[in-house]
Amino acid sequence: MRVAQLGVVAAVAVPALTGCSVEEVLRFGWPVGVTPEAESMRHLWTWSAVAALIVGVITWGAMFWAVVMHRKRKDDDGSLPRQTQYNLPLELVFTAIPTIIVAVLFGFTVNVQNYVDKADPSNGAPPQTKVDITAFQWNWKFDYPDQIAADGRPVETVGTSSTIPILVLPTDRSIQFTQQSNDVIHSFFVPEFLFKRDVFPLPEKNEQDNTYVIDRIDSQGAFVGRCAELCGTYHSQMNFEVRALEPGLYDRYIALRKQLNPQTREPYTAGEALQALNCGQWCAPESISTVPFNTDRGQLAAQATG
Repeated sequence: MRVAQLGVVAAVAVPALTGCSVEEVLRFGWPVGVTPEAESMRHLWTWSAVAALIVGVITWGAMFWAVVMHRKRKDDDGSLPRQTQYNLPLELVFTAIPTIIVAVLFGFTVNVQNYVDKADPSNGAPPQTKVDITAFQWNWKFDYPDQIAADGRPVETVGTSSTIPILVLPTDRSIQFTQQSNDVIHSFFVPEFLFKRDVFPLPEKNEQDNTYVIDRIDSQGAFVGRCAELCGTYHSQMNFEVRALEPGLYDRYIALRKQLNPQTREPYTAGEALQALNCGQWCAPESISTVPFNTDRGQLAAQATG
């Protein structure tokens, strides 16, 4: 009883002493998600971990009970305790309970997986925004196929050796992604989306369903994205950024991307359009070209061979 009381006190005290809220503790290390799909996966993770802990507590309790109740005593004559060779009811219980646990976890996992991998919005309406993702060694290209720029081509953002590409998306709108690779397998990963999707070359020949939808992004923000599949020499430099803007700002951003910049007489780049929006922290000049790593491929190659 004393041990149980101490365990309860510890379970309550640890979150308080570390400054963690109950919600943070129940995330079990997962970051805060910004989409409904992310939250569904976080809930699956949380309750799977809780179920595992309950099973663990029962198992540990049975082990400690056996240790205490069947420990060697001073008056033992050295004979073995009564042996039980078969116990059919107990064996049935030990078979049925794990089967039920696995079946329940499998059911919830399939349900969440189908929700995350869906190709159409949950409300049945067409996706409100479409983005084509193209991965290549070692950068990204993002196209808006339904938005045509002044030069007659879809609005696009291409990463270079000196600039990380910025993928601007709206909040509160469904977004459809279609992805492919120009060379090897890459992986599109935004930690706040809480999932990653492999990007295959020739997805139709690799039997990959390369189109998926998120129902919405819940809040504005700036998020770092990465390639999560080892894809070659400069894999670690293959980063991008996501800027989530409220719908009004996003529409203004797309309108700018369709126009010519009067200073350059070329279509606005993502950074130029964001700066022209003057919309605060998500569009501030000093935050437009964040470079988490040195992406000068030529300089890195010279260092590697020098």
